[in-house]
Amino acid sequence: MLSRLAAPTQRDRWLEWGMATSLGLGLFVMAMQVLGLVGALRPVPVLGLVAAGVIAAALQVRGWRRQAFAVPPAVTLVDRYALIGLVLALLPTLSAPLAPPVTYDEIMYHLPYARQVAESGRLGVYEWLRYPWFPYNYDLLYAAVLQVYDDVFPHLVHALAGWLSVLVIYRLGLMYANRLVACMGAAIWLFMGQYDNAYIDMAVSLFVLVAFVALWWWRDVEAPDRGVRWLAMAAFFLGLAAGSKYQALTFLPLVALVVIVRERRPQVWLLAIGCFLLTCIYWYARNAVMTGDPFNPLGAHLFGFTNWNEADYQHQLVDVQENHSNPPNGVLWAVLLAPFGEVVRRSRAARGAALFCGWSLLVWAVTSRYPRYLTPALPLIALMAAVGWHQIGLWIRNAWRKRGAGGADVASLPATRLEVGLGKVVGIAAILLLGAACAYHSARNIREISPTPESREAFFQRRIPGYEVLHHLRTNPVEGKTYQVMLNDSLYFGPDLMYGDVFGPWRYADFIMLPPAELARKLRAQDFGTIVIKTALAPYIHTQPDFDRHFRLILEKDGVRAYRILPIAP
Repeated sequence: MLSRLAAPTQRDRWLEWGMATSLGLGLFVMAMQVLGLVGALRPVPVLGLVAAGVIAAALQVRGWRRQAFAVPPAVTLVDRYALIGLVLALLPTLSAPLAPPVTYDEIMYHLPYARQVAESGRLGVYEWLRYPWFPYNYDLLYAAVLQVYDDVFPHLVHALAGWLSVLVIYRLGLMYANRLVACMGAAIWLFMGQYDNAYIDMAVSLFVLVAFVALWWWRDVEAPDRGVRWLAMAAFFLGLAAGSKYQALTFLPLVALVVIVRERRPQVWLLAIGCFLLTCIYWYARNAVMTGDPFNPLGAHLFGFTNWNEADYQHQLVDVQENHSNPPNGVLWAVLLAPFGEVVRRSRAARGAALFCGWSLLVWAVTSRYPRYLTPALPLIALMAAVGWHQIGLWIRNAWRKRGAGGADVASLPATRLEVGLGKVVGIAAILLLGAACAYHSARNIREISPTPESREAFFQRRIPGYEVLHHLRTNPVEGKTYQVMLNDSLYFGPDLMYGDVFGPWRYADFIMLPPAELARKLRAQDFGTIVIKTALAPYIHTQPDFDRHFRLILEKDGVRAYRILPIAP
């Protein structure tokens, strides 16, 4: 099967291996989705699928080794420096995933959702999470690994997507530019990646990246009939991305435009649309049926408000577009110079990548302007930024040579001893600086690793305000649900069914300003048994008169208090 997915013209076994592994990752996502739909997402089926994958891989090892480790082309001094720099950039990412989870979104809804699926064995809607209706394709892999290991494993699953993207970026750079550009692009992505958490952004980035590689394979083949399987694969990958995060939908207009220029047969379009919907239709159809909004809550203005109201929607927009609006990292700005580079002029693939980057930046600029929301496009933007930096280097070199060559054609002149010596000095200095930075980050990551239960507990107590209170409530459950105030970024450590947020039907604005008697009555009426408050951020709740008549203190630690909601007297 995988041999049928090989590139149509210029072959690169490592790139094909990266594409095949990404496809395997996508098939595992689909398998988890099916198991979750039938209520069978349990350790035995999960381990059975893993065993089948290991056996299939083992059967292909001998042929893969023979093909992949061919004699490499000659490596120049600059190439050696670039490869050393890439290895150094990779090192911190090897230790970053090994720390326990403490990052905002992963402990607010990614891991809580995955744990609920792991415990129940089936897909569900957990309304106490901030985003109960989001598509959760890649989070299903977190649910699977939580059944067989601890919550560090989801970090490694997320990091796997980032490492696969590194491989694809590097091989693309090697095929269409040179080793220096390939190493620079891969290193930029390594520095931009999120290897220390269980978000899903790097997974979406991987699926978008390989989708556009497959789309290029389809575009590159001469006979359209022979390329249909690559178009189907591109649609499959885009569906995986759209089933993991709504942002992936923004690439569909560009893809549709590229495809319709070449392909207008209805049967091919139906095949591509079917492959796309296969991977994500569950989430969107479920939302449409249960809430009327397939993109809940983002489609509220078109389909009507459900769990969010207009104020919630506007609050989220303001938070993204004003509080988090920032320009991209400065190293990425060189992408604007890529179209002027020789790589783009001589390569149709590079021109296609430049078009993709331009579309991604345009959509990002007119929507969120939140740097993290650019992540799905970052692998190709990083590669094209490397093309831009390489072009800057060429301009500087040519300007240097022109001063001493009297305006002659300087592009083909051999390097002088001075240039070689200066290049060595710059290369060694860059390696030393990069090595020091990577050593610092690696040491910091290693200090965060907590291999024993005792070190893990100490780590959480140090990093999570109120961890002991939340852990107590989780290990000593009381009757009824829990309402939390200003602890929505730590839901993973509290009991299940811990409600309360700035958005949704249990929004703080509807509860926390009520007088104690009315607050207790309203919470009791909705089956809440406890309330936990981060008093440093909400000091006006427990300090109200008569508060102790309706709430009894259970535990206080590090500025967090847990209270039992007392029964309301007749």
